[in-house]
Amino acid sequence: MTSSSCIVIVGAGVLGLCTAFELNRRGRSVVVIDPGEANASAVAAGMIAPAMEAAIDDASAERAALFRASRDLWPDFAQAAGITLARRPAEWRGGDAGGIAARMRALGFEARMNGDRVVTDEDYQVDPGLALAAMKAVLGDAVVTGRVEAVARVGDSWRVQTDRAELLTDAVVLATGAERAVSGLPRAVRQRVEAIQPIRGQIGSTTQALAAHVVRGPGAYVAPMGTGVVVGATMEPGRRDTAPDAAAGERLVQAAWWVLGRTPEPLEIEWRAGVRGATADGLPLAGAAVGGPGLFMALAPRRNGWLLGPVVGQVVADAIEGRAASPHARALDPGRF
Repeated sequence: MTSSSCIVIVGAGVLGLCTAFELNRRGRSVVVIDPGEANASAVAAGMIAPAMEAAIDDASAERAALFRASRDLWPDFAQAAGITLARRPAEWRGGDAGGIAARMRALGFEARMNGDRVVTDEDYQVDPGLALAAMKAVLGDAVVTGRVEAVARVGDSWRVQTDRAELLTDAVVLATGAERAVSGLPRAVRQRVEAIQPIRGQIGSTTQALAAHVVRGPGAYVAPMGTGVVVGATMEPGRRDTAPDAAAGERLVQAAWWVLGRTPEPLEIEWRAGVRGATADGLPLAGAAVGGPGLFMALAPRRNGWLLGPVVGQVVADAIEGRAASPHARALDPGRF
């Protein structure tokens, strides 16, 4: 198969699919190359949590504004994509609750104390598996299974060689997470991809309904998912292995029981691990790639891929279409380093 009119998006995690969905609803033709294996976006709790994330990381006012702006895009985005958006309280228990509440309020987020706990209504959640499936359903045949083996500049276009087909396109979006650089990328682009740090994250799921809303605390969180909950999550820089670690799982479970304030009891938990990418400042690379005309980036969101998906999609789509940059494009500019 050869195409010269479609925008090729390499990767089918949350940032790749959000970008594809945004372009699709602007009337642009896209092809998403999906490796067809579980990615870090699926191994997640689906938190869209600007208030908690900003407070936990002691974020700047500018970063908090970016988090809030992307969260505010979610209701319309979810409705258009057929994604169920859970809007329920999120809670922080123990470990400097007063400081967490103060930082939320200082950044303009609503927060209230409930005894020694902090509660906010600013954070949302999606089911990652269902949300990825919903976006793929809307995109339909535009999502194709394959693995990109190489890219090459051909005149003013790019040739994308997969293990199943060859495509010719004017625009390629690299949405490859923490994967190694694709062969054939210009040196400047390859260097930026290779500078992305892999971070392994382990999360567990159980059918036991331990919490009706997201509960966070030092060392763990418990979040509703399906008929049960997920317990997470580790952040292990430099690791690319995805085999579950029993010791790490036990530490998460013990921390989760402490956060919940409950006596430990036997749990049947299915553990999974994924590898996400992170930049030096913790924000994704989104926009035109430096040193590669016709190349764009939508990758490396650290732990905020689900939160930042819609704003990344808009920033990348604007860059491809040559529109005026959004107010948050500079913060995500791949050339900022």
